[in-house]
Amino acid sequence: MPPTAMQAAPTPDPGSGQPAPGQPGPGERNALGAEPSAYLRQHAGNPVHWQPFGDAAFARAASRDVPVFLSIGYAACHWCHVMARESFEDQATADYLNSHFVAVKVDREERPDVDSVYMAATQAISGEGGWPMSVFLTPGGLAFHAGTYFPPRPMPGRPSLRQVLEAVYEAWTERRDAVEENARSLAQNMGQVQLAAAVDVSRPPELLDAGLLPAAVRSLAGSEDPDDGGFGTAPKFPPSAVLEFLVRHAAVPSETAEEAREMAGRTLAAMARSALFDQLDGGFARYSVTRDWSVPHFEKMLYDNAQLLRVYVHWIRLGGTAGFPAAEAADIASRTADWLLSGLGLPDGGLASSLDADSVVDGEHHEGASYLWTPDELERVLGAEDAAAVAWMMNVGTRGTVSELGSPLHPGRALDGDEARLWSQVRHRLQETRARRPQPERDEKVVAGWNGLAVAALAEAGAVLDRPDLVAAAVRIAGYLERVHWQPDTGQQDTGQPVTGELVRVSHGGAARGIGGLLEDYAFCADGFLALYSATGDPCWYALAEALIQAARTRFVDDGRLADSAGESEQVVSAQGGKPGLNPFDDATPSGAAAFAGVLLSYAALSGSAEHRIMASNILSLVPPLATRAPRVAGWLLATAQAALAGPLEAAVVGPAGPERDALHRALLLSPSPGLVVAVGEAETDDGGKPADVPLLRQRPAGSGGAPLVYVCRGMVCDRPAATVVEALERVSSALR
Repeated sequence: MPPTAMQAAPTPDPGSGQPAPGQPGPGERNALGAEPSAYLRQHAGNPVHWQPFGDAAFARAASRDVPVFLSIGYAACHWCHVMARESFEDQATADYLNSHFVAVKVDREERPDVDSVYMAATQAISGEGGWPMSVFLTPGGLAFHAGTYFPPRPMPGRPSLRQVLEAVYEAWTERRDAVEENARSLAQNMGQVQLAAAVDVSRPPELLDAGLLPAAVRSLAGSEDPDDGGFGTAPKFPPSAVLEFLVRHAAVPSETAEEAREMAGRTLAAMARSALFDQLDGGFARYSVTRDWSVPHFEKMLYDNAQLLRVYVHWIRLGGTAGFPAAEAADIASRTADWLLSGLGLPDGGLASSLDADSVVDGEHHEGASYLWTPDELERVLGAEDAAAVAWMMNVGTRGTVSELGSPLHPGRALDGDEARLWSQVRHRLQETRARRPQPERDEKVVAGWNGLAVAALAEAGAVLDRPDLVAAAVRIAGYLERVHWQPDTGQQDTGQPVTGELVRVSHGGAARGIGGLLEDYAFCADGFLALYSATGDPCWYALAEALIQAARTRFVDDGRLADSAGESEQVVSAQGGKPGLNPFDDATPSGAAAFAGVLLSYAALSGSAEHRIMASNILSLVPPLATRAPRVAGWLLATAQAALAGPLEAAVVGPAGPERDALHRALLLSPSPGLVVAVGEAETDDGGKPADVPLLRQRPAGSGGAPLVYVCRGMVCDRPAATVVEALERVSSALR
C-alpha cells in the first residue's frame, strides 16, 4: 500500500451533536489508566486516545466510520517501548491517529486469542510477525493491512508509521469496497485454514505410525546448528518443546535415539553456557539476537523458564552426555528454579509473568542495562587480577557487545576446574553489585496457564533434585490457582459427579479478572496438577485436574470439534471467517491442542478412561502432516506422540507412607520413560472401606505385612508387583524395549 498525501479532515456538523466521520467523539480520551494490565498502563500517559479491546471500541469505530488501529504487545517487549517512545508519545502522530482511527491496545499475554488471530493475519498480509504488532481493522474486526514495528521516519524497505497511517486512511476513504472485499477474503481464507486444522475428537482414532518420530528427528537434524546449538540461524529462541521431544525420544531404544540425545545435549549445553542464561542470578532470557547465543534479548519470561526448567530436569533423568553431564544440568535447573521463585514469586502465592528487557537509567530506557559489564566495572568490584581473569573467561571486552554499557557475562563453553573455582568465589560479589543497579520492571499479572507450567516444572524438579522446598513451592502456586483462578460450579458438589466450573485466565493482586481461560490454560494447569499429584500423592490435585479436564471438554469441544477458545470476542471469530480456531503449532508455549492431548493421555492412564485415550489419539492425528515438514513448530505434539507410543505406562505405588514407599516412589519419578505415569497412596483394605481416590490405585493390595509394592501396568492390566527398586525399574525398562 503506497504512501499518499494526508487527506483533509471532514468538518463536523455542528447541529448533529455527533462527530463527523473521522473525528474523535466529545470527551474521547486515553482510557487505559484504570486497566490492571502493566502493558496497558505503560501507555496510559500517551496522547493517543487508546481504548481497551472490546465491543465499545469497535462500536465507536462504526459510529465514526473509521478503521481500527490495533496495536498488540506486552510489558517486557523492548521494541514495544521503542515504538511507544518514537511514535505513541509524539503529539503530532497521536493527533493524526485520534482524528482518523480508533486506536486499540491489547496485552497479548492477557488476550492470546486476539493475538493469535491477528498475528496470522499479519503474517498473511506482510510476510512477517512479531511485536509490537500493528493491524488495521474494519469496525467489524476484519484485518485489511498489517505490519510490526514502524519507525518514525522511513527506513530502507520499511515506511514510517505516519506514511502507513496516511496510506491506510486514503485507501479506507477512496477505495472502501476493495478494502472491505480484501478483508472478507482474508477472513474466509483464514477460516479455511482453521477447517484444515480441525480435529474431531469423537471419531474412531487412527493408529499412530511409529516411523514418523525417527523421521522427525532426521528432519530436525537437517536444520540443527551443530556448532552453536539450536536450530536455524539468528535470531534464536530456546526450542523448549522440540527439546522435550528429543529428550523423550532419546529415552526409548530406536535407531535415532542416540542422534536425538546428542542433538538435545548440544543445544542444552550451548544455552546453559551462554548469555541467554543469567550467569549470576539464574533464569533464561527470551531469545538471542546472535547465532551463538552471545547477545540476548533480555526480557525474562515465566513461560520460557518453566518449560526450560522441566527440560533440564528431564535431561538429568536421562543421564546427560559426556558433552553436557547431568551434574551441570542439575546446577542450571536448580538456579533456574531459584530464580523463578525469587524473581517472579508474589506474596500471595502466584508467579508474575515477566521481567522487562529494559532498565531505566537516568530517565532513559536501556536494553539489558542491569546485566551488562565493562572491564573497568569488573576491576572496581574484584580488583585487577581477578577482574582480568573473569573478563577473559566471561567474554567481557573493552567494546561492549550490546551497547556502550558493556557485555553480558557468558563463558560460551564449560569452565575448567580453576575457572569454576574462581567463578564460585567472585559471583556473590558481582551479584551484590548488580542488585544495587536500576532493576527491570516486573509485570505482576498472574497467567493461569503459565503458572500451571511452573507447577509441573517445580514439582518434577523437587523430586529429581531432591529438593522438597521446590515441591512445597509448587503446592503454593497450585493453591493460588485453585483459590483465585478456578471458579467451581458449586451446584454440582453433592451430585457425585466430577465438579466442573470455569478457569479465569488472568489475575491481578489476588483477584481474577477478564476472559475465561483458553484451552492452553486448562491444559497447562491440569498437567501441572497431575504432575503435582504424582510428586506428592495428594489426591486433591488429581481431583482438580479431573474437574479441569471435564470443564475443558464442555467449553472447547463443539459438535466433536476442538477449539482453542470459546469465542470470547465476536470480532476475533469474524476475523477468522466465523470458524472456531485451533492452532496446532507451538509458539512461545506449546499449542493448546498438543498440551491437551498430553493431559488426556496422563489422565487416561490414571483413571483407566478409554474415552480420554481416544480423544488424545484423535488430537495426535495432527502429527503426520507436521512430523517431517514442520517439526520445529510441532515439538509438543511429537513429545506427546512419543509418550503415547511408549505408554501409557502406569506405575501404582501402594502401601503405608514411610521410607520404603518413598524409595520406590522416588525411583519411579527419576525414570526417564516418556510414557510413565505414577500414582502413590495407601493400599485398599478388604473391609469394604472407601475405595482409593485415584482408580489406578484400586484393587492393588500391599505386600505381606503391609509392605509397599509397585504395580507396573498398561491399560490397567498389571505385571506381577515389584517389591524393590531394582525390580520396579526393571519392569519399566522392559516395557520400553
